[in-house]
Amino acid sequence: MYYRIRDLREDTDLSQEQVAKLLNVSQTTYSRYETGDLEIPIPSLITLATFYSTSIDYLVDLTDYKQAYPNKKK
Repeated sequence: MYYRIRDLREDTDLSQEQVAKLLNVSQTTYSRYETGDLEIPIPSLITLATFYSTSIDYLVDLTDYKQAYPNKKK
């Protein structure tokens, strides 16, 4: 289900363990995110989108547009 997080991880030559550390989860949990066996929590999606400079919409296959949205002005 979340093939894009796998593809982005592989494109950046990262292991599941490395991304799992970024998200503060076990490698097994992260693996289950990639296969869709476990839903990814929104805070983790935000972390991944920020890390990969993309949008959550792209990660969950709602768009094919890979660019991140512009930052909100504060």
